[in-house]
Amino acid sequence: MKTIHRWMLTGCLAALTATATAQAQPLDITSPVPESNSTTPTPLPSLSELVARALSYDSGLQSQRLDSQSVAQEVPMAQAGLRPRLDATAAYRYTDADNIYTKNPGDYPDEVYDDRVAGKTRDTSWELRMTQPLFSLERWRRVGKAHAQMDAATLKVAVAERDLAVKVVETYLDAYQASRKLGLLIAQRESLVLQQRQAQRAYDLGIGDRINLLESRSRLDQAVADQTSAENDLANALSDLERLSGTALSFDPALIDTPEKLDIAPEARPLEIWLAQTQDNVQVRLAAEQQRVAQIDTDVRGATRYPELNLVVGYSDVDSNDALRTSNDLTASIEMNLPIYQGGYTSASIRQGELTAMAGTVAVENEQRLAQQEVRKRLLSMQGDLRQIEALQRSVESGSLFLQAAIRGESLGLRDLVDVLDARSSLYDLRIRFIETLCLYLKDRTYLAAAVGQLDTSALTDVAAILARVEHTSSNRAG
Repeated sequence: MKTIHRWMLTGCLAALTATATAQAQPLDITSPVPESNSTTPTPLPSLSELVARALSYDSGLQSQRLDSQSVAQEVPMAQAGLRPRLDATAAYRYTDADNIYTKNPGDYPDEVYDDRVAGKTRDTSWELRMTQPLFSLERWRRVGKAHAQMDAATLKVAVAERDLAVKVVETYLDAYQASRKLGLLIAQRESLVLQQRQAQRAYDLGIGDRINLLESRSRLDQAVADQTSAENDLANALSDLERLSGTALSFDPALIDTPEKLDIAPEARPLEIWLAQTQDNVQVRLAAEQQRVAQIDTDVRGATRYPELNLVVGYSDVDSNDALRTSNDLTASIEMNLPIYQGGYTSASIRQGELTAMAGTVAVENEQRLAQQEVRKRLLSMQGDLRQIEALQRSVESGSLFLQAAIRGESLGLRDLVDVLDARSSLYDLRIRFIETLCLYLKDRTYLAAAVGQLDTSALTDVAAILARVEHTSSNRAG
């Protein structure tokens, strides 16, 4: 008897629902919501081209490159210290002297001494002086330090390029996620609008309760809020992409479907191999290069204790009103300079360099640990993401079957319209979660590639290929 009563109640509810629907404009909810964004999605902007544009456009990176070029000039500056140095000097000198000549003019009656006896002389002179270092350990080591500084500056640019590429990929995925989420939310909102109308009609006819009506209104309001949030996220992501690449992009909201099997293979390489590859992390390489610069700088400081040996060749020409002072001289000499005591400066300088080198060694170890921790975290997160993707794919498939069953039940009078709309709304929620999890996986994958120094065109192509497979599935089903 209970079964018969339940069937009768269901039949009455279906009849009253049909009557209420007939009184208003008919609404077809048994097929997907006809949204303009449910057509074939527009092609996605090329991720590789976008990263390439950002690498050539970003002003911060351009500044870093100019700084690197500036540091590279340390090499020829250091090499100049090993080459000959040529100096030219010119002078005019007026002298008013009081000496043995001026005090004893009688002893120098010859007119050759007249100007000298007068004590007033005017000299014009010029000199060329060439200095060629023969041995300078400090200068030789400065050349090695300059090369190390240039390599470190190049790695700084590489770090900036990697960070910029990661930022572009992350923002690109944010824009993709927001646009596809927005497309699903628009369709979900339309479904909830129908559900709320149906609940209102049932309540007006006295066959529905106020709780269901309030619940439908609450879900609709939440959908509107979620749609607004997605619109803001999309606008912010597009603004960031334009700032990074200098290109205004368009991610049109699209109602995409969920692939039945995305078939993303998990990482097969063991953790030890991934950890070993962190040696190629540009941040680790930069720390190692900076440590090498500090070590070479310590050697440069220690080399100041050694003597310097220089060959000096000079030519001078002096023209004076005192004939005895007029001369043309050519000189050649070998000069040695050995610092003996500078108040303890040299010892303190060497100790400072040693401490800086020790700090650099610790910094290398820290960067290595950070890179290895990043690899562990991203690998673990990727494994969880893949499991969630597989589970969500099964959930979407089950949700689609449930929606079909609800539609069939509604046509047979076993389900009402609210059940159909509720099943459709739940399916949209699952598809939104799938897109969010997929983008999270792709971000983890990007960070993993960056952690092991493998964020290249191939890695970007793999990310774009996975998104293209999702888009291709939606295009085929839309067609």
